Amino acid sequence: MPEMDTPLAQSKDTVVGTWKLVTAIQTDGKGEAKPVFGLKPTGFVTYTADGRVMVIITEEGRKPLSVNDRIAAPATERAEAFATMVAYAGRYSFTGDKIVHHVEASWVPNQVGTDLVRLVKLQGDHLVLRTPPMMDGGQQTVAELIWKRMS
Repeated sequence: MPEMDTPLAQSKDTVVGTWKLVTAIQTDGKGEAKPVFGLKPTGFVTYTADGRVMVIITEEGRKPLSVNDRIAAPATERAEAFATMVAYAGRYSFTGDKIVHHVEASWVPNQVGTDLVRLVKLQGDHLVLRTPPMMDGGQQTVAELIWKRMS
C-alpha cells in the first residue's frame, strides 16, 4: 500500500488517464475499518485532459441476473445489482488539495447536479481519494480508495 503523504500537484496533467481500483476501505465513527466493496473490487476512474471524469466500481463476487434482461429480472436481483456498484460521470475541478467531481449522470439520481469532494494524495503511480465524512447505511463514515495508474 502506498504512503499517503504526498499532496497532489495542482495540475490536471497529474491525474489525466485511467486508474484501476486497488482497495476501498470505509471507516466508521468508532474507527472501525472494513472493505467497502469486498477484498477485490473492480473499479476504474478516468480523468480526461478536457476536465471530464467517469467512475465505475463493482463489488467483488456480484451475482449475475437470472435473465439477460435488466428490466424483466426479479426486483430483488435488480436491487442487489444496484446496491453493489457505483457509477457516475461529469466534470472535475481542483480546489486546493481536493478534486471535486461535478456529477452530471449517476446510478443514484439524487447525485445528479451535486459535487462530490475528494481529498487527494499522489504517491508514485497510486492516487488516494478520501471522502469527507458522509452518511452511509445510517452511519457517518469516511471512505478511502486507492487507485493505480494504468499504462
